[in-house]
Amino acid sequence: MNVEELLELMEETLEAGTAVPFAASKRVVDVDRMRDIIDEVRNNLPDEVRESKKIVNDREQIMKNARIESESIIQQAEEKARNLTSEQEIVRRSQQYAAEIITKAQAQAKELSRNATVYCEGILKNSEEVLARSVADIKNVRMNLRSAARPNRGQQK
Repeated sequence: MNVEELLELMEETLEAGTAVPFAASKRVVDVDRMRDIIDEVRNNLPDEVRESKKIVNDREQIMKNARIESESIIQQAEEKARNLTSEQEIVRRSQQYAAEIITKAQAQAKELSRNATVYCEGILKNSEEVLARSVADIKNVRMNLRSAARPNRGQQK
C-alpha cells in the first residue's frame, strides 16, 4: 500500500469507531490497528521525505560545523593580525634602536676625530719646538765652528 491508501484506511478506521456518549466528536478505535497503520505509513514514506529529514538533521550539523570553522578562521585571522602588528612593532623598535646606535656612533666618531686632531696637533707642536731648538743648536755649533776655523788676528806672524 502507498501512503495515500494507508491514510484513507486510517480515516475509515476512525469513522468505523464507536461514538462516545455525550461526546460526538470522540470515538473509540482499535489502538493496535491504528498503530499498525501508522507503522505502515512510516515504512511507506517516500525516500525523499526520509532524505529531507536527514538533510534537516545534517543541515544543523553543517551549520554548527560552519560556525565552528568560521570562528576558527576569525581567530586565526585575529592571531595573524596580532603577530603582524607585533612584528611591525618589533621592526619599528629595532629601526629606532638602530638609529639611536648610529647617532651615538657618529657622535663618538666625531669626538674621537677631534681628540685625535688635538693629540696630533700637540705632538706636532712639540716636534716643531724640539726641531726649532735643534736648528738653533745646529746654528750655534756652526757659528762656533766657523769662529774656531778662522785664523785669530792676534796669532798671525
